[in-house]
Amino acid sequence: MHYSFVFLLLFCLTSQSLFAQILTLSRDEMIKLTSRWEGERYPDGRPKVPNEILERVKDISIEEAWGSMRGEEYHNQFEGNWMMIHEDQPIVGRALTAQYMPTRPDLEETLKAEGEADGRIGGMNSWPIDELQMGDVYVADGYGKVVDGTLIGDNLGNSIYAKSGNGVVFDGSLRDLAGLEKIEGFNAFVRGWDPSFIKDMTLGGLNTPIRIGRATVLPGDVVLAKREGVIFIPAHMVEDVLINAEFVALRDKFGIQRLREGKYTPGEIDTRWTDPIKQDFMAWLDENPDEMPMSREELDAYLENRTW
Repeated sequence: MHYSFVFLLLFCLTSQSLFAQILTLSRDEMIKLTSRWEGERYPDGRPKVPNEILERVKDISIEEAWGSMRGEEYHNQFEGNWMMIHEDQPIVGRALTAQYMPTRPDLEETLKAEGEADGRIGGMNSWPIDELQMGDVYVADGYGKVVDGTLIGDNLGNSIYAKSGNGVVFDGSLRDLAGLEKIEGFNAFVRGWDPSFIKDMTLGGLNTPIRIGRATVLPGDVVLAKREGVIFIPAHMVEDVLINAEFVALRDKFGIQRLREGKYTPGEIDTRWTDPIKQDFMAWLDENPDEMPMSREELDAYLENRTW
């Protein structure tokens, strides 16, 4: 049995209704699961990282975000080796998670009945789409299934983009690539493409913890997907990760410029900076305020705690 499903099953055994809780979490359970997040939440309790933060995340690199999280002992937030529709089109947004598993008839019958009783309609692979909010990224654990693992085609792709204005990250596959390519602004990170229809897959968790390859993903995590891979930033860490990544990018830009000018040697730039270099960097920032993606107040507060 898949590890994330085992975790969720054990978690749900403490609830009054086992099968109602397998598919989703209550607001209180969601808040408990993401308790380090102190900001705005959706009605279901999922963290809602502000749009202005998401816009800035688009410009940071995977490596910068990865480095910040590794420093805080978050070692399992990246997964690589993807196929995508558009290699030059990043995906950034809040994770809406779904977990699929191989079909077992008795379990699927019960889950479908519970879903219908809750007012869900259509195939189980459409249920997560009904939950999408603008700015979400639909992230699905399809356990790497490609043949008969096509979670969506172009019809559902259009629905996803209409609801979220965003794309998808699937540890699974898609069909109808030609149709999906026509959805302007839509992108997908997947394991492959296949003409088959989804078959023998059951939705076992909706907005629950899931595994994507070697990464653990919680609802509301900030998804940053670029050509080299996908990183999942915990909502409560995203502002710290962002400001650190932006600072590192500024530092690199200054260093590269000064190296090209011949003012410093590589050995001076690629080690702990001396006080004169720090002063030069601060003067460079004053001369180039448009280079700063953050406010000067944010930068000054960040520098108070940085050792360079």
